[in-house]
Amino acid sequence: MSIEPFEIDIPQADLDDLHRRLTTTRWPDTVRPGWEDGASVAYMQELCDYWADGYDWQAREAYLNAFPQFTATAAGERVHFYHVRSPEPDALPMVLIHGYMGSVVEFREMLGPLSDPAAHGGDPADAFHLVVPSLPGYGFSGPTANPGVDMHRCADAIAGVMEQLGYDRYIVQGGDWGALVTRRMAEAYADRLIAAHFNMLFAQPTAEESADQAKVMEGVTEAEQAAMARSFEVISGGTGYMAMLSTKPQTLAMAHNDSPAGLAAWFIEKYQHWCDLEDGDLESVFTKDQLLDNVMLYWITGTAASSGRLYLESARTGTSALDSWAGQITVPTGHAAYPRELLQTPRAWAERRYNIVHWSVQPKGGHFAPFEQPELFTEDLRAFGRLFRP
Repeated sequence: MSIEPFEIDIPQADLDDLHRRLTTTRWPDTVRPGWEDGASVAYMQELCDYWADGYDWQAREAYLNAFPQFTATAAGERVHFYHVRSPEPDALPMVLIHGYMGSVVEFREMLGPLSDPAAHGGDPADAFHLVVPSLPGYGFSGPTANPGVDMHRCADAIAGVMEQLGYDRYIVQGGDWGALVTRRMAEAYADRLIAAHFNMLFAQPTAEESADQAKVMEGVTEAEQAAMARSFEVISGGTGYMAMLSTKPQTLAMAHNDSPAGLAAWFIEKYQHWCDLEDGDLESVFTKDQLLDNVMLYWITGTAASSGRLYLESARTGTSALDSWAGQITVPTGHAAYPRELLQTPRAWAERRYNIVHWSVQPKGGHFAPFEQPELFTEDLRAFGRLFRP
């Protein structure tokens, strides 16, 4: 067994170095104060000032260490993960998988309510045993050790961790890269999965299918068409990051690994653009501490390069989000549709590719739904889990 206990414990020297870099940031000029041209210089200055002199890492470290963590070696890579066993003996095992610009921090607020609902005003019958991994190359999994770590290798690694933990049947949940990894696990490890749940569902028609537009649009409602049009507007102005990471990620990583302000701006701009906010205000949904917790998991682990490299490796193997997929998922599948999610998948498209048994339309939430709306997310997972309980 390669499983080892883990606890976050960042040396003070690393924190001192971070403080020095933040306080000597060379800020760029700007002719517009807002987010129109990219990250708001004014907001990033405010956030980094707080990061340097108001953010209490020791307190945040204790917050993140409140649940048991471990590391393991699987598919040739180190994998860090939370493993939270429920006190309820009949709890369902479930894996929660994050994506890029996200981390295990996204699920932190849900660990207690999902694993021990009785302690959080819920029904103990809704309990889950939770495994929440950092993708290989992300956060405390650390930089990847080998070339070729694509989306399929990530799926193999997570399946390997679950095997080492002794779980032979479990639910998998994911969004962003986590959705692609979940889909792959539902293909390659269908015999191990009880079900799969998504908050971003990849089910786009192939080029061949798209040749018959009338057939493609059968069953797609007017509301779904409007949602796709809105999401296209958001996507069309914000996917340059993907082109860069899919071709020359190492160039960008030189800057991100050296400048905490630069790394934060790269992430925070997307949170501002992709989340369901009130009047564009990040802090209507997140606290500064939450935003910085997520950035810190990339900064203090030096994973700016290896996390972005997942795009390049997957593009080279044809396993990226942009690659055509014509598979069929027979595992029972659930989808929570959030109004500001980047990918708005019509149910008719989903049902051509997946065995849909649960479909919920959520009142609010965006691309980082579990981070933005942990209570809504928790309730949807509980409702989904009830389909598979005695």
